[in-house]
This record gives sequence, structure tokens and C-alpha cells, in this order.
Amino acid sequence: MADRKLLFFFAGHVEGGRPADDQHDLPITIPVATQLPHAVGLAYAAQYRGDDVVVMAYFGDGATSEGDFHEAMNFAGVWHVPVVFVCQNNQWAISVPLKKQTHSRTIAQKALAYGLPGIQVDGNDVLAVYAAAREAVDRARAGDGPTLIECVTYRLGVHTTADDPSKYRSEEEVTMWEKKDPLTRFRAYLEKRNLLESDIESRVDEEIAAAVQRFEATPTPDPLTMFDHAYAELPPDLEAQRAEMAEREAAGPPRVGEPTPLPPRATPMRGQRLTRR
Repeated sequence: MADRKLLFFFAGHVEGGRPADDQHDLPITIPVATQLPHAVGLAYAAQYRGDDVVVMAYFGDGATSEGDFHEAMNFAGVWHVPVVFVCQNNQWAISVPLKKQTHSRTIAQKALAYGLPGIQVDGNDVLAVYAAAREAVDRARAGDGPTLIECVTYRLGVHTTADDPSKYRSEEEVTMWEKKDPLTRFRAYLEKRNLLESDIESRVDEEIAAAVQRFEATPTPDPLTMFDHAYAELPPDLEAQRAEMAEREAAGPPRVGEPTPLPPRATPMRGQRLTRR
């Protein structure tokens, strides 16, 4: 189930990032903007094979400072491939504000340099984002090439658990953007048109609680699986590390008051110093 897989992913389980067999998605990755050339490559392959496919690629405002972004945009324009670039401009790349990220008035206008249309849309308006995406997908599917969509929004929360936004932005700024929260706005829209079921929140809460219960009942994964999919044949240093971890797992945690044994000195790489100056 999707909710269970989401919990798995954020708890560090590798299987949580695996798309279902019927999903046309790629796993979430941490490197910034590296997915964009891949998206263009997938779109080029679909175009070459004659597949009725449009590729959607998502990234943040910080990614537009990476070379991968510009290379992907350039190739997409040259090859005229069916790809839609969706930039979530949430004003902050961790602690770097947009004004220090680019001198362009908008991110959308960057598309002009590569010969493709750029659209700026209110990223906190669900229907506006859908309309812009629908238009871009229809263009791509009709053979009219790629589009860049800039969704102007805001990151209300922390970037990561190690982040403290109060050190680089004001509470007044956050409060102003909270009033534009897309969930609040869309809820008001649905309620005004009598389209929102009255018990939907309680039903969703029950679904989430059930998913958490199923997740917490899942056995702890075997840590040795981290060695299984990196190499066809493990190199000697990783074989040694795997054997050491297997030995520690078999021995169990150390007893209270018992010192933790130090790991054996690793085999030095060629040219590596064994002593400090």
C-alpha cells in the first residue's frame, strides 16, 4: 500500500523507495538536479520508440543553479522531446534565499534561452497548477516539445531535522505565507461548492493510524542487505566489513558495562599514510 511504503521510505527502509510494478515513477534521490538529464533521456527514448509518453521532472529553485538543469533544458530544446520541467520555487534552498540563487526576475524566463515556453503559476493554487501541467502535457503529447513550469510557493517547515529556519528568516514572513497554504485554500473552495465530505478527516486519520500500526509490526530489516546490491562481486574490503558486521550481529549488543570492542584496522589503500604528522 502507498501509505505503508511512504512510512518505510522515511524510516530508511530501501524497499520504501521502490515504485510498484504498474507505476511509471523513479525512486526519490537526494542529489540536486541529477534527475533532470535522466528525464530528458527517458523522453528522448520514448520519442525514438514512438511511445505515447510524457515525462514529468520535479526539482526545487536551488536546482536551477546546477549545471545539470541547464544541460537538461538545452538538450530538451534541441531534441524537442516530450518532457515537462516542474520547478517548486519555495523561496529557500535550505538557507539560501531566491535572490541569492538567481538575478533573473523569474525562473520561468530561463526557458527562453533554450527555445521553450516557460510558465509561472501560483504554486499554492491546486487548480492553477493542474491547468498549467495539463496544458504542458498536452503540448508535449501533440509533439510541440518541452515546457518549464515555475510553481511559486513557500517552504513553511524545516528543510531537514538539522535545519533551524529561525536563524535566516523572520516569523512574519512565515505567517504571511501560512495564510496562502494550499490545503486551507482548496478546502475552502471545496466546502463552498459542497464537494467536501464531512467525515473525510476522521476517515483519513483512521487510515493513517492503521498504516502506522502495520508499519510498526514489520520486523527489523537485516542490515547485511546493504552489501547485496552495490557490486556483482564484493571487493575484499567490503567482504571484510560484511563479515565483521555479521559477527557483531550474531554476538548481539554488548552487556551493560562491557566495553565495545574496537574494529580491526582496515587494510590501507595504496599510498595511504598510517600515521599522522
